[in-house]
Amino acid sequence: MKKQIILENRIDELVRLTSFTKAFGEEWNIAPEVVFNLQLALEECATNVIMYAYPPGEKHTFLVTAALEQHDLALTIEDSGQPFDPTEVAEADTTLTAEERPIGGLGIFLVRRLMDSVAYQRVEGKNLLTLRKRVR
Repeated sequence: MKKQIILENRIDELVRLTSFTKAFGEEWNIAPEVVFNLQLALEECATNVIMYAYPPGEKHTFLVTAALEQHDLALTIEDSGQPFDPTEVAEADTTLTAEERPIGGLGIFLVRRLMDSVAYQRVEGKNLLTLRKRVR
């Protein structure tokens, strides 16, 4: 089973992303607490695309795909923005206080904790970020 949504690089599109996640979660009988975690991870990744993938003021779209195969869900975010591999970002040091910690990196830390795997590819000028989670 597969569902897709095309989003614009505007922060208000996160509302549509949340609705998309809730809809496939209900349709595929994914537990509400798992759907909540999927929403958090997708929102963090989509926000990064919206805020950083393209030069300010430029309008673009990106694709989010949810694919369910038996017990595993794959969420793929595909954009044609600047190359960025979140799997190469160093682990955030959560032992530091908020004042000591450098800005950024906590969102990627959260995504890594919520998902079973995070993989990145750059294919034909596109960023492909795939998040996987066992949902059943």
